[in-house]
Amino acid sequence: MPGANIVRILDGNTFVVSEDTGDIEAAPNEPTGLFSLDTRYLSKWVLTVNGERLNSLSYDDLQYYEARFFLVPGVATHYIDAKLSVIRERAVGGSFRETLTILNHDEKAVDLEIRMDAGSDFADLFQIKDEILNKKGELYAEAESDRLRLGYRRGNFRRETVVSANQPARYDKRGFAWSLRLEPNEQWDAVIDVQTFAIGPGGRDLRIGLRAHGVERLALQQDLEEWISRAPKLNSEHEELAATYRRSLVDLAALRFSPLSLGGQTLPAAGLPWFMTMFGRDSILTCLQVLPFAPELSKTTLRILAALQGTRFDDFRDEDPGRILHEMRYGETAAFEEQPHSPYYGSVDATPLFVVLLDEYERWSGDGALVKELEVECRAALKWIDKYADLIGNGYIWYERRNTDTGLENQCWKDSWDSISYADGTLPPFPRATCEVQGYAYDAKVRAARLAREFWGDHTYADQLEREAAELKRRFNQDWWVADRGFYALALDPDGRQCDVLSSNIGHLLWSGIVDEERAPQIAEHLVGPRLWSGWGVRTLAEGEVRYNPIGYHNGTIWPFDNSFVAWGLRRYGFTEEAATVANGILDAATYFDGRLPEAFGGYQRELTKFPVEYPTACSPQAWSTGAPLLLIRTMLGLEPHEGHLAVDPGLPVGMGRIELLDIPGRWGRLDAFARGRLNLDDELAD
Repeated sequence: MPGANIVRILDGNTFVVSEDTGDIEAAPNEPTGLFSLDTRYLSKWVLTVNGERLNSLSYDDLQYYEARFFLVPGVATHYIDAKLSVIRERAVGGSFRETLTILNHDEKAVDLEIRMDAGSDFADLFQIKDEILNKKGELYAEAESDRLRLGYRRGNFRRETVVSANQPARYDKRGFAWSLRLEPNEQWDAVIDVQTFAIGPGGRDLRIGLRAHGVERLALQQDLEEWISRAPKLNSEHEELAATYRRSLVDLAALRFSPLSLGGQTLPAAGLPWFMTMFGRDSILTCLQVLPFAPELSKTTLRILAALQGTRFDDFRDEDPGRILHEMRYGETAAFEEQPHSPYYGSVDATPLFVVLLDEYERWSGDGALVKELEVECRAALKWIDKYADLIGNGYIWYERRNTDTGLENQCWKDSWDSISYADGTLPPFPRATCEVQGYAYDAKVRAARLAREFWGDHTYADQLEREAAELKRRFNQDWWVADRGFYALALDPDGRQCDVLSSNIGHLLWSGIVDEERAPQIAEHLVGPRLWSGWGVRTLAEGEVRYNPIGYHNGTIWPFDNSFVAWGLRRYGFTEEAATVANGILDAATYFDGRLPEAFGGYQRELTKFPVEYPTACSPQAWSTGAPLLLIRTMLGLEPHEGHLAVDPGLPVGMGRIELLDIPGRWGRLDAFARGRLNLDDELAD
């Protein structure tokens, strides 16, 4: 649908992407249609009246889970009024419901043929993404007296879409229709239910527990209201910040995903349209961002990742004992092992981050029971860091895919093929070790030492972890420091040669605490210096590097999530003004996206573009972009749990005005935080 206005509604893993008329005509390589569990259940959904397509007057995406389209046949003009109007109202909530309303504004009765063409290619999301729709099973369509059944079967793998309506219709294999007569000023309504089924061996619906059988709009609305009411209340003189905050809470609610094994408990899915599923890294980082606002997501995420932790050596899935999964998929290509995401373990950062989240969650919640419950899994993750991730034997975390056909080449967060390079632009050989992952490992060991001492009663292990962390920090600051340029290398190659490019990864090093104190000022200066800082945010790769491209996926774009952790790291080392600068740039950018930050946007200088330029294929909404404003609010207010209490140390940008964050949940119950920013630079001089 090139050039068309795209309307998206979603509820966890179920989402609909359509034109602004509500129609769906999906090409094999377009992520449009009705999707659930990584499968497209509707690829054609086209409404006609008397054989004529409809035109859009306007549409509303009322809530994240519903939309309304106002349509007319033909093209209304200033001189010829439309005599008929059509309203399509739709909602998702595990499945899909659409209400049609047709109104006759003419002075005479009209005879109408209302038809909905319906079809499905049951494409796997990976097939769409890779632009290879090669179905090996059988598509079928069965028209019954009261419903249309569309299906796909391949061995025990079966998916079905069942369409029915409350008004008797004529069903055929390509859709359904009504013939009706509308009197002057008469209104006609029909409710269409679309149920999706993932059928396993024995005919069992695998979607049980996922609201598979019907949309309960009232329940969805009530759930959203309860979700927002549980979050802290933000009062701000900065109206755009308040709007962005609410948008983030709503999008976070929309992205909640309930895996099949959790019985309704939720964790954050990564992003629409490609990543509406469980990711290790993305889910963990999002949970870290939103801990002061939605702590329950962390508990669910930790439990499900622990339950699916690697237990064996599996080259196809890049699995090792103790390794935390990267991605879980439920579609056809995963079921038949045409790609390894069932689950796939090819990331090296999710495992140390799992330990980091467990500690941070306990520091906020006081949930020592979960720390004790996950002791075995936490120890296994730490063992993976030392035993299985150290491919060279020099104490660092390295990666090299064992699945050379469909595994990920780069297994860090910058996972595009060309994201890791030397200063001359060439790519290093494998295995590779990226800097931020070593910081995560350091942080994991420091935090695990606390858990071991306070909850597992193992002081010997705690002392060992602290010694290992101190040694890792010493060696890292020796091996990764690019002395003549004053920053840490992005990565090392297997010979120890530095990938000596300036990147945003150095901000993650501040967050982890692995940076030597005397070097931190240079890192802070780089992060807000002209090569990395665009005015909107910190670029992934510095201007002037050979591979720099302001719209290169990981080579010059700005990622809001990345910037939120950069700001958090700056605050950790006491660079309050620099952190406020980063926060202000990203929050300013959010206003140009109606409060919904995309996955990434262009790294152009602010003075050049005057507004942030969205990356062409960015996910939106995306979980860790949704979480970025929340972490930035935490960072600006200086919220940190400290010895069982909540510490508040505000550092707001100039012009931010007063911020109140009320009812912040934690082990302390609920507390309030207040801050006032300087109105302008004159206030600073007056002080």
